[in-house]
Amino acid sequence: MFNKLVAIEPVSLIPSAEQKLHDYAEEVILFDDIPKNNEEIIHRISDADAVLLSYTSRIDKEVLDACTNIRYIGMCCSLYSPESANVDIRTANAKNITVYGIRDYGDQGVVEYVVSELIRYLHGFGSKQWQELPLEITDLKIGIVGLGTSGKMIANALQTLGGDLYYYSRNRKPEEEAKNIRYLPLKELLNTVDVVCTCLNKNVILFHEEQFDWLGNNKIMFNTSIGPSHDIPALAKWLKLGNNEFFCDTAGALGDDTGKLLSNPHVNCMQVSSGRTKQAAGRLSEKVLDNIETFLKDNNMLPRL
Repeated sequence: MFNKLVAIEPVSLIPSAEQKLHDYAEEVILFDDIPKNNEEIIHRISDADAVLLSYTSRIDKEVLDACTNIRYIGMCCSLYSPESANVDIRTANAKNITVYGIRDYGDQGVVEYVVSELIRYLHGFGSKQWQELPLEITDLKIGIVGLGTSGKMIANALQTLGGDLYYYSRNRKPEEEAKNIRYLPLKELLNTVDVVCTCLNKNVILFHEEQFDWLGNNKIMFNTSIGPSHDIPALAKWLKLGNNEFFCDTAGALGDDTGKLLSNPHVNCMQVSSGRTKQAAGRLSEKVLDNIETFLKDNNMLPRL
């Protein structure tokens, strides 16, 4: 067992999973607010040997240097790469601290968000309508930028509804191309599609002024990434053209710290995470507990229950 396990912020575990944590540590402390700075994070961790966090805080080198008892860090959020992580994984590895994250727990809600908002805008079910007459998704040219798990799910859902799907990704996906989801280089894709949906890792900024120029006018853009996939001034300039629309679920995905773009009439931001559903919380909780059990088992620390 761990001696002390601390969740430094809300980590979205369901109640039964929170209770289960007590089987894995002599002492469990779960904070219900987000720490303001490193000093507060260090104070919260104190002498804990296990730490949990979500995507809203960071554990950097300063924290790792100060909290010398840490053996395990559980990211209750997506972990795709050290570069996109909100934990300094390289420093943690150098200190023999194990860092586990999770993946693919909130994608279903994101798919439903994209489908729902696109249909509403095409048909005019809300206060806006893309063209003079309502449109179906049928034959609509749609590009997915980043064909990971969520990108594939979005592409497959829109294709089922009749969309004409294209994708751009660092790596080709032959299995998706076999489904007639066609690969195009980014410039060609943006020249071709009417709707683009970015599904990129956190901290990957792919859309600058040049890419928005390729995309052009009278277009629709969705960002489903945790953070912005775009350069903020470039997005603002593109929106000034007057008949482009940008969709995202959270202010974090918009990425504008000034808050000015939230009031832009061409920005559609619900400020609610579409991936935070009851079912997603259950999947997240299961994966977080599985990671803890894996670490304890691998280190002969699993309690006898």
